[in-house]
Amino acid sequence: NDGLVSNLALVLGVAATGMAPGLVLATGVAGLLAGALSMAAGEWVSVRSQRELLDASIPDPDAHQAVPALDVNANELALVFRARGESPEAADAHAATIFAQLARPAITESGAIAVRAALGGGEAVNGATEQVGTPWRAAASSFCFFAIGAFFPLVPYIFGMSGPGAIALAALIVGLALLGTGGVVGILSGQSPAPRALRQLLIGYGAAGVTYVLGLLFGTTAA
Repeated sequence: NDGLVSNLALVLGVAATGMAPGLVLATGVAGLLAGALSMAAGEWVSVRSQRELLDASIPDPDAHQAVPALDVNANELALVFRARGESPEAADAHAATIFAQLARPAITESGAIAVRAALGGGEAVNGATEQVGTPWRAAASSFCFFAIGAFFPLVPYIFGMSGPGAIALAALIVGLALLGTGGVVGILSGQSPAPRALRQLLIGYGAAGVTYVLGLLFGTTAA
């Protein structure tokens, strides 16, 4: 949708100024590449940052060994759990459970595993990291999907069309694509596809219509 709407708006905006069809096509290709690269770069940074934050939240494997050094009376462990979002009562009970396990004569390996799990083992965080995906995959998919969407408004100009006919055909092609993506969103969300398809169409045409009008207002056809 980003590629469809942004490049349609760009193409209609410059076409409305009276720019030659070849220049409109060149501008559209530049918009396709610029937008796709920008989306890919932003996605790479976003996913990379998410993975770094998740990695930073993984507890140290030996964190359970530091628990006995905490001051029980100062409720330091309870404060740790409260900082993680637990209520004061739940944090106190959680800390009491941990110290009860540590008070046993000898903490076995299974006990150590239980303590590590109670402290927030890294398995859930590792699973979340896998769900986030890799930065390069996210960047590549974002680039490809944006480029595919941004290609549709260029079709009339690739085949040598110009003037109002090219503008109308570009708007028609993108409109059909917007109806399709909106309908799919409706189906996947378990809702009626028609209202979502119409919503996508109106939003896309609204954005493109604004740039088209601005192109007419600031066009330089007289030059």
